[in-house]
Amino acid sequence: MSHTVITTTTTTRTSGESGLNLGYTRTIPGLLKIGQLISLLIAFLCVFCTRGWPSWPAFQYFEVVTLWFLVAFLIFFLMHLCRLQTRMPCINWPLTEFFHYSVGCILIFIASIIASAKSGGVSALVAGSVFGFIATFLMAVNLWTSYSVACGPQSAV
Repeated sequence: MSHTVITTTTTTRTSGESGLNLGYTRTIPGLLKIGQLISLLIAFLCVFCTRGWPSWPAFQYFEVVTLWFLVAFLIFFLMHLCRLQTRMPCINWPLTEFFHYSVGCILIFIASIIASAKSGGVSALVAGSVFGFIATFLMAVNLWTSYSVACGPQSAV
């Protein structure tokens, strides 16, 4: 006796599994990340495009810190936008973001204080430090809202 077995496999994609998660840009964490990216970019460009710094080491530190966290937060934003964190479950992403935001909040706040103190009345440098403070505030808000996700009480399973 011969038997023939026909197997049919169908795959369906729901709207939640598409390549880009554009709905993330309309959520509170998405809007906070966009605000942080814009304020860090403006802060970096204000200092980068200004010549005749009153204190060269202070503004080099400000540039390095703002550029580093601009790139780090851009990577986090793109990961959420492309849903890459679901493909790498071995990393605790909420805790990783919480760590980066806490370190970034402290370092950018310090850099903004130093930049505002050493600006010497140069308006572009003052504007850069103001946008550094805005980025710090947005990071603190994001840190506060993500605290319950990363460090909140864990349910026992």
